[in-house]
Amino acid sequence: MLDAVARLVVFHHTPSPALHGMLERVRSGATEPSIEGVQVVLRPALAGTALDALEADGYVLGTPANLGTVSGALKHLIDTIYYPCLEITAGRPWGFYVHGNDDTAGAVRDLQRYVGGLGWNRVAEPVLITGTPTKADLDACWELGATVAATVAQSR
Repeated sequence: MLDAVARLVVFHHTPSPALHGMLERVRSGATEPSIEGVQVVLRPALAGTALDALEADGYVLGTPANLGTVSGALKHLIDTIYYPCLEITAGRPWGFYVHGNDDTAGAVRDLQRYVGGLGWNRVAEPVLITGTPTKADLDACWELGATVAATVAQSR
């Protein structure tokens, strides 16, 4: 019998070059060859469904900080998956990254409150970037992806 493959879904809203770079580094870390048995799926927040969340073993969420909160796209995703996933996905590992031009505090507060209601288990420090991402910022994104993927791999 073949071992089951774990699934990590990266739900993201990526409207800017900075967020695209962050997403690519998260993906790169999550698909690190030494982390075996994890399928990584990138899903734009507006295309994400409850089925995507239910079929996943872990999550990374990525958003810009828009007007002091998470993007409308990511909020829409959370509203869409909340009730179908409320009890079934509790305890699953997750992590997140946020990019803002000058502040991420409101987005971080709101995202943690929304996901806290789902009961997911944050397994990595969030990556919070303001302004143009530095090499160290992008390396932190890589670590975020690798950490969540490794946690998902160990949970299978």
